[in-house]
Amino acid sequence: MPELPEVETVAQGLRKRALGRRIVSVEIRHASVIVGSVEEFISTLQGRRFAKVSRTGKAIAVEMTAEDGSASRFLLVRLGMTGQLIVAPQDAPVEPHTHVFMRLDDGREELRYRDARRFGKLRSMTLEEMEKVMGSLGPDAQRVTEPHFLAAMKGRKGAIKSWLMNQSFVAGLGNIYADEALFEARIHPLTQPGRVSTGKARELYKAVRKVLDHAVSLGGTTFSDYMDIEGRPGAFLSKLKVYQHTGEPCKRCKHAIRRIIVGGRSSHFCPHCQPKPRVTAKMRGPRKD
Repeated sequence: MPELPEVETVAQGLRKRALGRRIVSVEIRHASVIVGSVEEFISTLQGRRFAKVSRTGKAIAVEMTAEDGSASRFLLVRLGMTGQLIVAPQDAPVEPHTHVFMRLDDGREELRYRDARRFGKLRSMTLEEMEKVMGSLGPDAQRVTEPHFLAAMKGRKGAIKSWLMNQSFVAGLGNIYADEALFEARIHPLTQPGRVSTGKARELYKAVRKVLDHAVSLGGTTFSDYMDIEGRPGAFLSKLKVYQHTGEPCKRCKHAIRRIIVGGRSSHFCPHCQPKPRVTAKMRGPRKD
């Protein structure tokens, strides 16, 4: 957490609340959430305007323009596990674990970054640096084409659950939405991508798009920390069909949802709707049924 739907919701919030506004001052209270020099982060962003917000996978890149027409800088935002980016009144109480304050030019509001576990990161970059970071990611899971998706699966022997979460193949999926997409497509998480039929691979492609689009429309999923830019939780939690539903009846067939460990991560599935194939990827780590 957060995954593509949560990050996209934050990106949409930035477009709505920050575009065209200027950062008049930057305050850093915990340097560990900044990549690189804190002094450079402040000096290269202070005084600049939010010009454009883009997203690939779980990464947000905000183009920041200068009044003097000098080259743009880019604010890279990775929310990690517990990161929150919120627009708040400057006189609003400061929540614990708030590490960065970017005061906006209306004199009343500021953009705050809060992160309890501090796995998220903010970075000020040049265009070349930004393009290198984004270029290391696979195509965005909401925008990837079907031919590219199918071609990327060919020959892969690991678990399809791990393949979906590998950001160099398709960017944006994590534990939650990979489980939900596999359930939607009726594919066992230990299936090898290269052994999936073309028809089934197309079903998975459609399932990924369907699940992500639905989650984005509801502002993502909140278990504990994730909030949108207005400080509101996501509303997709009640729509989850298998993730963290171990032992509960499947919403499709009523068999009990099971959990196994795939690539060190919990994977939730229905053993009836997602039958185990004859040849599977090798299990690693302890298995929990």
